[in-house]
Amino acid sequence: MEKSQIEQQWLELFRKGDDTALSYFFKLHYKALVYFVEGLIQDQLEAEDVVADCFVKTWERREDFETVANIKAFLYISCRNASLNYLKHLKVKTAAQQKYFKELEEGEENILAKIIETEVLVILNQEIEHLPENYRHVFRLLYFEQLKTDEIAAQLGLTVQTVRNYKARAIDLLKASMLKKGISEVMMLAFLTLLGKK
Repeated sequence: MEKSQIEQQWLELFRKGDDTALSYFFKLHYKALVYFVEGLIQDQLEAEDVVADCFVKTWERREDFETVANIKAFLYISCRNASLNYLKHLKVKTAAQQKYFKELEEGEENILAKIIETEVLVILNQEIEHLPENYRHVFRLLYFEQLKTDEIAAQLGLTVQTVRNYKARAIDLLKASMLKKGISEVMMLAFLTLLGKK
């Protein structure tokens, strides 16, 4: 069965109020939405609450959605609006929260960039899971835990050169799979750089 047919079946179940369809869309979008909201409000626990509330709103309006894309769009818009409301009512804002509040108030361009970043990182995470275990482990230690090459070598009992080889091979495999999905090499490298700064 094609992806579009499967999505159509889930959509029909969702519109009819089937809990398994809600779970399906929750699993599909939850992590990305939390990442998106956390990037705006700079508070992970609050981001999880915002996303959960937006799923409740989506569920309440389930009969209104005609496509799977409508559900996704509604979730992102709801999360954006809820983030704006959260920041609006926050009495003391950090510098980052102040920046995102201004961006949320001023327009859609930065928010669109944030959504694109979120979606690409979701795809990247999925592709990382398909890497051979050694490459995946080294890649995660480098980009997600921010360890240096020599620290990883010591931790894993490998030579520095082996860690470098794993990193290079992991990036090559990720580039190839992301290119197949239509994500340019430039964008992929931009996201690796972004990950390295977090």
